[in-house]
Amino acid sequence: MPEPVIELEGVSLCYRLAKQRIPSFKEYALHWVRGALTYEQLWALRDVTLRVDRGETLGIVGRNGAGKSTLLKVISRVLVPTRGRCLVRGRVAPILELGTGFDYELTGRENVFLNALLLGHSRRSIEERYDAIVDFSGLGDFIRSPVRNYSSGMLARLAFSILTAWTPDVLVLDEFLAVGDVHFLRKCEERLDALKAAGTTMLLVSHMAEAIRTHCRRCVWLDGGRLVADGTPDDVLERYAGANGPPAVTPAPVF
Repeated sequence: MPEPVIELEGVSLCYRLAKQRIPSFKEYALHWVRGALTYEQLWALRDVTLRVDRGETLGIVGRNGAGKSTLLKVISRVLVPTRGRCLVRGRVAPILELGTGFDYELTGRENVFLNALLLGHSRRSIEERYDAIVDFSGLGDFIRSPVRNYSSGMLARLAFSILTAWTPDVLVLDEFLAVGDVHFLRKCEERLDALKAAGTTMLLVSHMAEAIRTHCRRCVWLDGGRLVADGTPDDVLERYAGANGPPAVTPAPVF
């Protein structure tokens, strides 16, 4: 039997949104002391049960606001579910919102060490892989520049190069295929193929139907925070298109 790497049982997550606009901390403190703060609940995930086995590449589709990014953050241990249980076995390497984890005042080199240390790697291990990370990113002398000067494509290059310099147990890609140039995406093909061969489990969120069909053998559809379909990419994407109109068909590189 395949070994489950990700197990979610009845996972729900609720955001508390303040109803008042409070312009200063002083006014917030006064409202809090008086008990005048009121909130509304926004359930981003509702009773999601999901199992992903080792080595699977799972596509995740859904409209904006459906809960896709929230689900990835729960799996990446960024958010703790309000209810339910989320068990992830092994090290997770996530590319969530572009630029997450970077200090924009630091150079690319300094951010390599910062991000890799946050992922749990030792300084010695980072130093051993540093040249390979820079070479794969193709940033050249820009690695010595502050990250605030980087384009979105350059940020994507650096983030992917850091995360895949080691073999993670789970690789999480949130709309990663939407950034970066064709040349760099082609370089990613070999890296991702090697990770798949090593048994890395991958989660891919994308609005590009062809990307899901090409890279995934299984797909799930989230709607309103609920898991409404789980099956082959063709079956799930057909149901999703029928409910939401034709999804994008932008060609994607073959991984």
